[in-house]
Amino acid sequence: MDEAMTPKRNGLDSGPLIPTWFRLCLPVVLGSIVTIVYNLADTYFIAQTGNALLVAGVSVCAPIFMILMAFGNIFGQGGSSLISRLMGRKCEDEVKHVSAFCFWIALAVGAVLGALLFLFRDPFLKLLGSSPDTLPYAREYSTILLAGAPFIVVNFIHMNLLRCEGMAGLSMCGTVIGAVINIILDPLLIPGMGAAGAALATVIGYLCSDVFLLIIVLKKSASLSVRPTLKTERAFLKDILSIGFTAAITNIASSVCIVLINQKLLAFGDDKIAAMGIVMKVTMIVQMILVGFSFGGIPLFGFLSGAGEKEKISRLLRFCIQFLCALSLTMTALVMLAAEPLLRLITPDAELVATGVPMLRWHVAGSVFAGIVMLVTCLCQASGKALPALILSLSRQGIVFLVVLLIAAAVFGYQGILASQFSADLLSMLLAVVILRQCLKTN
Repeated sequence: MDEAMTPKRNGLDSGPLIPTWFRLCLPVVLGSIVTIVYNLADTYFIAQTGNALLVAGVSVCAPIFMILMAFGNIFGQGGSSLISRLMGRKCEDEVKHVSAFCFWIALAVGAVLGALLFLFRDPFLKLLGSSPDTLPYAREYSTILLAGAPFIVVNFIHMNLLRCEGMAGLSMCGTVIGAVINIILDPLLIPGMGAAGAALATVIGYLCSDVFLLIIVLKKSASLSVRPTLKTERAFLKDILSIGFTAAITNIASSVCIVLINQKLLAFGDDKIAAMGIVMKVTMIVQMILVGFSFGGIPLFGFLSGAGEKEKISRLLRFCIQFLCALSLTMTALVMLAAEPLLRLITPDAELVATGVPMLRWHVAGSVFAGIVMLVTCLCQASGKALPALILSLSRQGIVFLVVLLIAAAVFGYQGILASQFSADLLSMLLAVVILRQCLKTN
C-alpha cells in the first residue's frame, strides 16, 4: 500500500502515489485517444475523395504541425517541469510569473514562426517530399495551417500547465472540445475546399480549445496567471528553455524522421508516401497512448523531485516501467494482427492498404522500446536533467534514426527503410537504460 503524500495543497500532494499517477495520466490518455480519433477522421475524409495525390500532399505537411507542436512544447513542457518543481517548493509567486510568461511568449513565437515558414513555403514543402503533382495540395493545406500557427502553438501551454495544478481532467476537456469541433467541420469543409478545408477545420478546433483553456485558467486556477509580466528571472528562463528545448527536439526530430522517410520513399512513388501517411496515423494510436502514460506523469515526477522524495520517485518509476512494457506489448500484438482491417477503415484503396500493412507492422514492432525511451525522457525532463533528456530526444527519431535509415536504405533498399524505425527504437532503448542507471546513481 502507498502511504499518503505530503499535506494537501493541490492535486499533486495528497493521496496514494500510484492512484495519483493514474489520475494525472488517464485524462491525458483519454485526450490523446480523442486526438487519435480526430486525426483518423481527418485522414478518413481526405481519403474518401479517392485522390491519392491529395492524401500524399496533406501527409507531407505533417512535419509542419510537428514543428508548431515543438515550439509549443518548449514553453508548455519546459514551463510544466519548472512549475511542478516550484509547487513542490511552495514558490507561489514564481509560478504566476512563469505561467504568464509562457502564455504570451508562445503566442508571439507562433506568429513569428508562421510568418517565417510562409515566406519559404514552397521550397520547404519540396524539402518535405512534395512532388510537382502533390505540391498544389500541400500548398493549400500549409497556407491555412501557418495562418493559424499562433493558436496551435499556444494550445500546448495551458494544456500542460493545468496538469501541474492537478486539473488534468479540464486539460483533457480542452483537447476534446478542439477535436470534436474538428471532426464536425471535416465533412462540411473538405468536400468543397479539399486540403484547405481540412486545415481550416484543424485551426478552428485549436482556437476553440484555446478559448476554453483560457477561461479555465481565469476562472478556476489558483496558481496560474496570464497577467503580462516581465519578471521572469534569468534562472527561470534558462530552466524553461533547457528543458523545453529537449521536449521540442523530440517533435522536431519526429518531423525530420518523416521528411527523411518521405525523401527515401519518393524514389518508389507517391503511392508509397500516401500509404506511409496513413500508416503514421494508425501508428499514432499506440504512440499517443504511450505518450499519455509517459508524459502525463511529468507533473508528479517534477513535484516529487522538487520535494526531495527520492524513494517515491524510485518506487513510481519501477511501477511505470512494468506497466508501460505490458501495455505496449499488448497494443503491438493487437495492431499487428489487425493491420489490414485498421487500414481499410481509413482508405478504400486496396493498393494503399496492401502497401501499408508491412509498413504498419514494422512501425509498431518497436513500441515497447519506444515506451521505455519516453518514460526515461519524461523522468529527466521532470527532474530538470536537461542534458540526458536532450540526448534521448536526439536518439530515437534523431541521430540514431538517421544513421540507421541511411545504412538500412543503402544495404536493404525499400525493406531497410521500413525496418529503420524498429532498429532505431531498439538502439535508443539501450541508450535509455544506460542513462537511467546513471541518473539513479546521481540522485
